[in-house]
Amino acid sequence: MTGPTRAVLHVFLSADDVDHYGLAIGAATRLPSGTVHPILARLEGLDWLSSRWEDVDPADAGRPRRRLYRLTESGRTQARAAVAAADERRARLARRPALTPVQP
Repeated sequence: MTGPTRAVLHVFLSADDVDHYGLAIGAATRLPSGTVHPILARLEGLDWLSSRWEDVDPADAGRPRRRLYRLTESGRTQARAAVAAADERRARLARRPALTPVQP
């Protein structure tokens, strides 16, 4: 799992009963929309996320409608397992001794 995907999943897992939209996810993760939106599309394609258009009149809101995303039940289970496995791999790598450069 890539770092950006892990970061996006952390946003969903930290508040999994809330709808999230791309710009807010980007702000929370400090990732550009060109990174966030392909991740959202991929996770939705895996059925980890469901999405819907925000129910707002753009003229009244003064902005375009947002695409809202939420973890599915199976997505929540899969995301927790995937993030836990990624965190374990990162921890295992951090415990490895550093390589020492070879002196000529």
